[in-house]
Formats: sequence, C-alpha cells, structure tokens
Amino acid sequence: MNPANEETDHHPTAELDDAVHQRTRLGLLAVLHETQQADFRYLKKLLQLTDGNLGRHLDVLAQQGLVQITKGYEGKRPRTWVEISDRGREALAAEMAALKELLRRFESSGPSGEGSDPLL
Repeated sequence: MNPANEETDHHPTAELDDAVHQRTRLGLLAVLHETQQADFRYLKKLLQLTDGNLGRHLDVLAQQGLVQITKGYEGKRPRTWVEISDRGREALAAEMAALKELLRRFESSGPSGEGSDPLL
C-alpha cells in the first residue's frame, strides 16, 4: 500500500549502501569529499579512531574502490594519504540523496505521524 504521491515502490532505506552508511566510513567519505585528500594521522585525530579501526575501515573503502590509498615518506617518516575516488564521490552523493529522501518523508509525516502510511 503505497501512498498515491510516492514515485517509487521501495522505502528510501533500500538505497542506503552498507559500505558507505556505516558511521565511520560515512565520516571518512564526507571528510575526504571536503578535503579531497588527507593523511592517516589527520583522519585518525579528526574522527577519533585508533590506528587499527581506521585502517580496517579504509581497507573496506579501498576494496570497494571508494578511496585510493598512497603510502610514502615525508622525510624519513612513513606517511599514508587517502583520496576519495570518483566512485567514492558518486557513492557518497547517492547516500546523501537517500538520506535526504528519508528526512523528507520523516518531516512530512509530522509529529503525530499524520499523513503517513503505517504500513510503510
């Protein structure tokens, strides 16, 4: 039972991408979208993550082709830089569009749920 004004036959949450939607990975993509490129230490500090946690989330994003990781040196210190890929930008934009639609539906239902379909 879809409301007559709905254009799709699925709920906006069906559009959320598990690889992107996880809080840390969404944060990483959002920061990288803003900065284009960031180093590991900056991301770790900004998002308050451990080395291992950040590394694991970056691995997931890299495996999906959403970020590119470059390792190198600055002087004698090893450095890791992360850059959002075109595919990462597209995935983030799709995630944001789904979240906007979810928010639109939430706000249009009103505080009493008026105007919403209880079966959705």
